[in-house]
Amino acid sequence: MFDKKGVFWFLGLTFGLTWLIDLVIYLRGGIGAPGAINGMQLQMMMPTFSAILLGLFFLPQSPIYHRRPAGRGRWFYYIYLLLTVIIAFTSLGTLLAPEAMPPAVAYAPLLPSVLGLLVLVVLRFAAGRQAMDRVWLAWGNWRCWLLFGLGFVAYYVLQAALNAFTDLGSVNFGPNLTLKGASAGTYLLLGAMQVLEGSILGIVIAFGEEYGWRGYLQNEMFKLGRVRGVLLMGLIWGAWHWPIVLMGHAYPDHPLIGTALFPLYTTCLGIVLSYAVLKSGSVLLAAFLHALNNAVLQVILLMGFTPFDTVFSFSIGIYGIAMLAIIALLFLRDPIWRGKGGNLAQPAPAPVDMALSGNARAAEKAANQAKLGTTS
Repeated sequence: MFDKKGVFWFLGLTFGLTWLIDLVIYLRGGIGAPGAINGMQLQMMMPTFSAILLGLFFLPQSPIYHRRPAGRGRWFYYIYLLLTVIIAFTSLGTLLAPEAMPPAVAYAPLLPSVLGLLVLVVLRFAAGRQAMDRVWLAWGNWRCWLLFGLGFVAYYVLQAALNAFTDLGSVNFGPNLTLKGASAGTYLLLGAMQVLEGSILGIVIAFGEEYGWRGYLQNEMFKLGRVRGVLLMGLIWGAWHWPIVLMGHAYPDHPLIGTALFPLYTTCLGIVLSYAVLKSGSVLLAAFLHALNNAVLQVILLMGFTPFDTVFSFSIGIYGIAMLAIIALLFLRDPIWRGKGGNLAQPAPAPVDMALSGNARAAEKAANQAKLGTTS
């Protein structure tokens, strides 16, 4: 059953916290101000922060609810909350009182990127695959990672090439990469390394959006019908970006037009990401693809393939959105969209010997439920 109350609280908390951060960024000078990048990183973590907070303590049907036997995989969510609080303190401190923050604060953004990823990997081996799957932290099939990943790279390379060949963008190969006299092959190798590094280290930050959007919220929205749910999800995701779009993000020359275009872009992109989750059962794959998406776009710009007009161009412009819409429509023809229920299966309770990592009361409760053939 669609949890209207839970969705209401999730959206209120996510939009409220994010737009409050955006207000601070705006008052401190906008997205070009010192510390604004850290603030934008923090806002990326708000959907998942909200979903975890609600799921752990207020939504008994959530697979990570604190009273549900779940095993050690749930530890990641507690750690993520802690990392978010640390990043909030350092990011807002950098924005509001940069002179009072110690130099070490500059390295704070590495905490979720490196430590969070390390925790994910360690828990995968310490808790086991089933324990991670049970709390929606499945890695999925490696073939999905490879095929979707290569697809994203190929798509944006094609977009850059189309901008160049149609004279909609400049081509000044490698202007922002400081390797004097380097060959084209060197630039391409450096770009590929930056994409790989950005996509891997960006998984946990992108997870800050994807567990909230493609995990909790979409799992609920799909209960209204998968196609209807993914379309509504994309529009909500785009509207969530409105404050930074108005401050010049994505469409710096046309911020007002950008508020209409960006939800179209996120709706099409959201269909692709949702399809990846449906095929793989992995929200982590969606986080990887989200990070890869951002990394490829950034490297393409650094290498000199910049559109003259972000609205009338490929990539995230009108022509690029039209191409992405065609791809999204092709994906929507897959019978998998006719399925019912959420995009991630509601997990069964953990075995008694794994219940809450040794919580005696929970283990006893799980044992009694197992005898009766019931679940909590």
